[in-house]
Amino acid sequence: MKKYEHTIKKVYPGSIAEELSVCEGDVLLAINNQEIEDVFDYRYLINDEYIEVLIRKPDGEEWLLEIDKDYDEDLGVEFENDMMSEYKSCCNKCIFCFIDQMPPNMRETLYFKDDDSRLSFLQGNYITLTNMSDRDIDRIIKMQLAPINISVQTTNPKLRCEMLNNRFAGEKLKYIDRLYDGHVEMNGQVVCCKGVNDGAELERTINDLANYLPFMKSVSVVPAGITKYREGLYPIELFNGDEAAYIIDMIEKYQKKFYGEYGLHFIHASDEWYIMAGRDFPEEERYDGYIQLENGVGMMRLFIEEFSEAVAALKESAEYDKLSGAFERTLTIVTGKLTYDTVKAFADKLMGLFPGLKLNVFAIRNDFFGETITVSGLITGTDLINQLKEQRDLGCELGEALHIPSNMLRSGENVFLDDITVGDVEAELGIRVVVVDTSGHHFVEAIVNSNYHMDRINDEGFVYIKGFDC
Repeated sequence: MKKYEHTIKKVYPGSIAEELSVCEGDVLLAINNQEIEDVFDYRYLINDEYIEVLIRKPDGEEWLLEIDKDYDEDLGVEFENDMMSEYKSCCNKCIFCFIDQMPPNMRETLYFKDDDSRLSFLQGNYITLTNMSDRDIDRIIKMQLAPINISVQTTNPKLRCEMLNNRFAGEKLKYIDRLYDGHVEMNGQVVCCKGVNDGAELERTINDLANYLPFMKSVSVVPAGITKYREGLYPIELFNGDEAAYIIDMIEKYQKKFYGEYGLHFIHASDEWYIMAGRDFPEEERYDGYIQLENGVGMMRLFIEEFSEAVAALKESAEYDKLSGAFERTLTIVTGKLTYDTVKAFADKLMGLFPGLKLNVFAIRNDFFGETITVSGLITGTDLINQLKEQRDLGCELGEALHIPSNMLRSGENVFLDDITVGDVEAELGIRVVVVDTSGHHFVEAIVNSNYHMDRINDEGFVYIKGFDC
């Protein structure tokens, strides 16, 4: 029996696999006479233009398939386990870990801490390198799997051990040197904790990581998220506006230096710092193509730019002339406290364009995790329902539909973090819920299009709105 066997869960129509009569339930045994340990091996081996694939059918018969294809063309299959092996869990106990700050009695999967380099390559997750071996690094370099996203936190080895509560965390920084020598593209992240890795320590980290340019493309600095469930944990404090401004000034000083030397701004402050400091977001060019978008770096600037483009397109369209004089609609839009001011300003602008449009915009307070959590992606269905009921009881007309951003829901599903569903919200509030992709274009489209409806949920979990094309 083969050591590594991978059951095929799905075969895509029109794919190479379907053409060769590969079916659901078949088992992948080897490619080019090599066993497939995990998704790294699979992705690496299928890149050749000619491959030999060994499949075992349900009756035990083995087929050797000889395949000519394009260099990077996939077979068109999904496996029962996306990683094609077990997930690697985190072996740290970071002083800022969000999962350690979760309330009890939630579903088990929310308490799993992943720290898997394969997820870094496939999904953009950030890893600490602490559970990786020399062999893991060798494989990444050999296969040129990139980018690898690294949670650095600090380049001070002693401090890193203390922050991650792992005595090996400092020495694992050597793997960044090896990835650099292997010309592997990287991105870095610093979760900034007040009085711990800020100030002089942050400056040291920025300077040290700059030595890995140009293969380390970017580093984000984000404030640690703090929930109300921190009993017995390290006493992390929130940054205030002046402290946020200090960090922004430090980062922007280095951005000018690095851009002059490398053509990259390299070090980036997340949007939260600018909101805390009460400052305008940087111009679009400063984000180097929004390379750190998933870390909240540039999300607001991108949203602003997309909204402006959508409004400009709308005003130039025939649709605007039809709608501007006879547009009657009341809608409710919810967001997190962090983005409320921007969303409210956009709503006001749209109401100025359409006198018959009324948009209620509410920032949902995070009672579930605590008011220190201000992002929309961590709002629960329970908080949403309770606070909109309060608004309705105070006389607010919620209107014909409730618009929520797609990041409030679990990826690819219509379920909030607390397992409340979109249907539950509709039943409790008696209002239709429209889930809108978190882009400025779709924000406008969902409001303007009278025939909007949920079209589909794609692989990233975004719900797109059919109708007027902004």
